[in-house]
Amino acid sequence: MRINDDFSLRACVHADAIDWVPSPMAGVERKMLDRVGGEVARATSIVRYAPGSRFSPHVHGGGEEFIVLDGVFQDEHGDYPAGRYVRNPPQSRHTPGSAAGCTIFVKLWQFDAADRHFVNRNLFDAEQKPAGGREGVTASDIFHDDRESVRVERWRAGAHIALAPEGGLEIFCLDGDFSEGGETFRKHSWLRLPQNAALDARAGAGGCLVWVKEGHLRFVDADLAAIAST
Repeated sequence: MRINDDFSLRACVHADAIDWVPSPMAGVERKMLDRVGGEVARATSIVRYAPGSRFSPHVHGGGEEFIVLDGVFQDEHGDYPAGRYVRNPPQSRHTPGSAAGCTIFVKLWQFDAADRHFVNRNLFDAEQKPAGGREGVTASDIFHDDRESVRVERWRAGAHIALAPEGGLEIFCLDGDFSEGGETFRKHSWLRLPQNAALDARAGAGGCLVWVKEGHLRFVDADLAAIAST
């Protein structure tokens, strides 16, 4: 399966405009944002768990990161309410599910193979600090290594947002709205810009809160090679 698989191009998905697709596990549905592969895939998705649904125990050979958007996600390691950001590195194992139901934004097979860092943070409570040289922007650094930067940014109403990342950029709108490329991105819309593409966006009248991932698209070929070798 290939969805938004040309990483040299801008890609976006407005989640409220696409349908849920059943997964192989009963009660679990997905909205696929980008994907290369079958059930073992480099993938970015929004996943919805019906109450009482769960996956079988499994190992994340290529790692997993997710944000709980609503409800409570659960596994044998604990409960993760809305606002939790979790990184489960390569070779981690769990049995995910949700007694009450939940929705998550999740990325698979997008880690360095040697990464062993677990992260469990509350994005909504993370301290926001002024982003140097970027008027109208505050940011919380969530994770950073030589491969990528992950952060949450709050864009003030009407703020002009300009970035020139060298290694690609993804933005997932957590709340509010912004415009870019002649489109309006509302809650749970997703935007991916390729390497060396500049971001030129403007926050909406109420401002917005966005999850930002920068730098990682330099490693797409390595991600796909790691899947092919499994």
